Amino acid sequence: MKADVGALSPAMADGALRLEPLAEAHRAGLADACAADTTIWDIYPSDWSPAGFDANFDAVLEAAHRIAFAILDKGVVVGMSSYLNPSAVHGSTEIGGTYLAPHARGTGINARFKRLMLERAAEAGFHRIEFRVDTRNTRSMAAVEKLGATREGILRRHMVTWTGHVRDTALYALFIDGFDEPV
Repeated sequence: MKADVGALSPAMADGALRLEPLAEAHRAGLADACAADTTIWDIYPSDWSPAGFDANFDAVLEAAHRIAFAILDKGVVVGMSSYLNPSAVHGSTEIGGTYLAPHARGTGINARFKRLMLERAAEAGFHRIEFRVDTRNTRSMAAVEKLGATREGILRRHMVTWTGHVRDTALYALFIDGFDEPV
């Protein structure tokens, strides 16, 4: 069975928490959310601080390999996340490009929107969900582990970030029920 990449795109909601396909209407709200923690961008592949925000926002809107969402809590943009490189043939995708404003961290929003994304992926026929996290980002690795993802290894010297840092990436995977896990 092939997974349905197109089925990943519609908005999702859990009460006052909404994931909306990222659009120009979210630019100002996401810019404000991203500006709330300018030091975090040193451990991200791209600079979403005020200096780099517009170029990165434009690139995400144009990216063919990314289905991006604005995360809204009670109508206010508090972050973003994406499905990356969804493969209908292989039934796999990555959830990444995630950021939450400082005031939204530790509130349960991360687990809630990731559950929405996982449920949507399952409904669309995906069976493997990956998470790739900079090994310096211990908070994100802990959050992914809380979701039940298994750390499969480290991609050493995996990418060069916008700061010039050569990043090691922790690779995690979560298998959606109904499919056999690899041996």
